[in-house]
Amino acid sequence: MQAGVLVRARVATALLFLLFGVTLGVWTARIPAIKRDLSLDDGALAVALLAFAAGAITGMQATGRLVDRFGSRRVMLPVAFAEGLVLIPPAYAPGLVTLAAALFVFGAVHGTLNIAMNANAIDVQRAWGAPIMSSFHAVYSIGGFIGASAGGLFAHAGVGPRTTFTAVAGVTVALAAWSAWWALPDAGRPSLGTAPAEARGPVRGVLFLGVLVCCALVGEGAAADWSAVYLRDELDSSAGFAAAAFAAFSVAMTITRLVGDRLTTRFGPVVVVRASGLLAAGGLGAALLVGAPVAGVAGFACLGAGMALIAPQVYSAAGDRNPDAAGRALARVVGLGYLGFLLGPVLIGAASTVVGLPGALAIPVLLALFVAATAPALRPAAATVAALRPPA
Repeated sequence: MQAGVLVRARVATALLFLLFGVTLGVWTARIPAIKRDLSLDDGALAVALLAFAAGAITGMQATGRLVDRFGSRRVMLPVAFAEGLVLIPPAYAPGLVTLAAALFVFGAVHGTLNIAMNANAIDVQRAWGAPIMSSFHAVYSIGGFIGASAGGLFAHAGVGPRTTFTAVAGVTVALAAWSAWWALPDAGRPSLGTAPAEARGPVRGVLFLGVLVCCALVGEGAAADWSAVYLRDELDSSAGFAAAAFAAFSVAMTITRLVGDRLTTRFGPVVVVRASGLLAAGGLGAALLVGAPVAGVAGFACLGAGMALIAPQVYSAAGDRNPDAAGRALARVVGLGYLGFLLGPVLIGAASTVVGLPGALAIPVLLALFVAATAPALRPAAATVAALRPPA
């Protein structure tokens, strides 16, 4: 395949990861405005957000077979266009029921795009001949920052969610169109999904990979929901300094993902994931023992750097382990990871009522150690190693 085609394909896939992060970031930034406009209490808002999560999981599980049947490109491109459009209806919802319905649809499209674009990233990585998965996830992190910043700027300017989401939808549709122009064609896929099921291969050996990414995303969910609370309530820091904990986590994660492909090329996925788990566990564990605000920020930064490369490596391993069933493999693995992200903070909150929040935050420390100990599960087969070896 020509180098120019591969470069354009890589850019196209990166644009989808950017789009994915922007839409989620801007939605998150405008949740307070949606809550205020509809006069929702915390319980009602939780119901609406649960509808988004339910839609995302539903979309993930439904997408795997579509990707395996039709190819990642044919699935991800129409869904990428839809991603921007389904962002708009939640801003027009007149009440809780319609908001929950709109968020379920938004979640379903978001979950579908998650699986399809990761499957396409694996296809592009295989054609590229070297690890590039971490760079895609770095672009997603950057997109989330851009989306959240844009949402905050719109809010600061007094612009409502309707105008915000409509403007962002226009940008995401433009990104989807660019991606459609350059995306890697699906190779070897039967037209209109006519291949028999047995020709598309079984899904084997990915359940434990899902467990690994679930463990990792418990830590990510913990940082999102509990880092500021820990610094503010347990360490008596100011509200502004408490917010720095999650900011440090996010920045460290993004920077590490930007250099992650070089690390994977040099050391391999097993060493990278083992070191990642040890960094996350050691950094956050030490911070919990020290119990000082500055140490807390540094600990969550270490957690972000440690978590950064685990999911990209696990997703790559899942897709390469089942090349003919990569969609279904990713659906299982990503779905389990998403459950960890959702349920991890709840587990930590429940545990904190028994052992206190510092003790409960030892849960992601222990899970990171488990990931480090079981990193050899990511060891690729000989065929995968050959496929990803850089050309001489």
